[in-house]
Amino acid sequence: CWLSCLQICLHRLLIILWLMRILKGDWPVAVDSVQKTFGVALVLCVVCAVVVSSAAVILRPQQQENKLLDLKTNILASAGLLKPGIDVETQFKQITARVVDLDTGYFTDAVDASTYDQRKASKDPSMSVSLDPKNDPAKIKRRAKFATVYIVDGQQGIEKVILPIKGYGLWSTLYGFLALESDLQTVAGIGFYEHTETPGLGGEVDNPSWKASWVGKQAYKSGEVAISVIKGKADMAREGAEYQIDGLAGATLTTRGVNNLIQYWLGEEGFAPLIGHLKSGDA
Repeated sequence: CWLSCLQICLHRLLIILWLMRILKGDWPVAVDSVQKTFGVALVLCVVCAVVVSSAAVILRPQQQENKLLDLKTNILASAGLLKPGIDVETQFKQITARVVDLDTGYFTDAVDASTYDQRKASKDPSMSVSLDPKNDPAKIKRRAKFATVYIVDGQQGIEKVILPIKGYGLWSTLYGFLALESDLQTVAGIGFYEHTETPGLGGEVDNPSWKASWVGKQAYKSGEVAISVIKGKADMAREGAEYQIDGLAGATLTTRGVNNLIQYWLGEEGFAPLIGHLKSGDA
């Protein structure tokens, strides 16, 4: 990797040295000509482009590493497992990534969990399925055939299951994780790591207080998805409040979008088959 970077840098350096000769006056036109003016501007643009492209190539491995680290951080945080001051990689050792076939709900080795890119797969017709708008409340249009889920195992078996979720809000597709406790019924946490919802309104999906309100809520009732994000505030004194999440004030469409994506991914088209197999012990 470093040898390749060195070769690229030397190549770029030779180009820059050649361009510097031009800037010093070695140009086959008059010094004050219009061609010289445009030539100098062009050379400067090329030099800047070379510098930027070289930096991008050299830093790409580090960028990929940071992206993966950020993903692991969000996975841990969504399940309430992220502890400040402790190395993320060390904390992530308690988590096992596994690929599930969303059509059957069973774990599969058809793709490698360490390299599988679910977002990329969802855009590949051979790795995804097109959704009928009537069965696509999350408005994702295509659903990958496989999904990577994250399992936290303990001495008594599964302690937590962390599910990838996504769906359209007001301005953007929200990408995040929903974690369930060992009973595969109680919400352990939620977090969105990518979206462009309106700051202060739909962007409140990042508010720690709102995310904390999900913890302890119940996802299913009699085998059906029961949890929902409602308009307004959940009345804890009323029956059914254990299934309700407060809506986002002033962000009706984002609230509806989050509710829709939760309904979809916990439903039969999403992870309900997997959860059923895990409960029966035959996943």
